[in-house]
Amino acid sequence: MMPALIIISFIIGSIPTGLLIAKSKGIDLRKVGSGNIGATNVLRAVGKEAALFTLLGDIAKGAVPVAIAKTLALDTLDAGIVGLSAILGHNFSLFLKFKGGKGVSASIGVLLAFSPYVAIFTIVLWLLTAKWTRYSSLSALVSFGLLPLSIYMIDYSKEKMIIAAAITVLIYIRHAANIKRLIQGTESKIGQKV
Repeated sequence: MMPALIIISFIIGSIPTGLLIAKSKGIDLRKVGSGNIGATNVLRAVGKEAALFTLLGDIAKGAVPVAIAKTLALDTLDAGIVGLSAILGHNFSLFLKFKGGKGVSASIGVLLAFSPYVAIFTIVLWLLTAKWTRYSSLSALVSFGLLPLSIYMIDYSKEKMIIAAAITVLIYIRHAANIKRLIQGTESKIGQKV
């Protein structure tokens, strides 16, 4: 059951929500703005409503597989691995030749099902950083950079710490280009039109 659920989770994570929503508006998201398929680029290229639907869809891609794993009474580590598979599906989509998004919304979805209080704390950190800096990427780097500490303080177990550390590593890997642009001062801000 576990291998099948990991595969299903990866396929669910692979659904390119933002790309499909933007395409319905006649926009190829990969050719505008940052080229990313996530909610931030949808906001820049299409608008607020499309970005909201993208955000909710990407969150669901992370939350649903973990919720299924918990319903099937998988242990904490296995449920977390199922969640990581959904994030990897989002980041390296089957439908986009293993290219994809940054994994922020999918990771929030995983956390909402995996450790809800930590998810809320992570969201609050993201929002506060975004309000202060107007950088989506920096908000992700701060809120997920602190994720292992958040787990330690709010909902600690060894298994949850392993999953939290893995999510943090994935977020930083996918934001390598953003980190470079932040250092260079060329990163786009939230809501900045393309």
